[in-house]
Amino acid sequence: MTELIVFIVATLMVLVGAVGVIVRHNPVHAALSLVLTLFGVAVHFVALQAHFLAAVEVIVYAGAIVVLFLFVIMLLGVDEVEDLRVDPLKIQRSIGPIVGIGVVALVGTAVIVSRGLFRANQQISAPEDNIRALARSVFSDSVFAFELTSVLLVIAVVGAVLLARRLPKKEER
Repeated sequence: MTELIVFIVATLMVLVGAVGVIVRHNPVHAALSLVLTLFGVAVHFVALQAHFLAAVEVIVYAGAIVVLFLFVIMLLGVDEVEDLRVDPLKIQRSIGPIVGIGVVALVGTAVIVSRGLFRANQQISAPEDNIRALARSVFSDSVFAFELTSVLLVIAVVGAVLLARRLPKKEER
């Protein structure tokens, strides 16, 4: 019964935080809603007896990544109004698709190369082997998810930059 209550509360944390990320107009409030979502996921990890993943979720994602998002938002100056019709870099629209294709090619190459290098088919006999098996698993079987996560984090930072830019009000044009 306790497990069910923990599951329901953690799931509500994740859902309320995710909806908060989407509906908040203030980027700082959206980042704080993301923290709520990440803490809910960490509670799920604890319920599944994955304490290391819960700690990583809180320290790396809720701590470092959200702080990075907030740093980018604050660095851009959310209070300043910018004209979205003016591109600060004229070449960025033509280089964007090329960079996107390059990122997809790099992720694909990493997946193909890592499939042949690492295999997690060993029996675990010592505590040091746990770390090796985890590394082999992350960089062989789960390398696509690992690389995709890094790409999604970059996309999230770009999204934070775009959210911080505002359309000018009619009287300021």
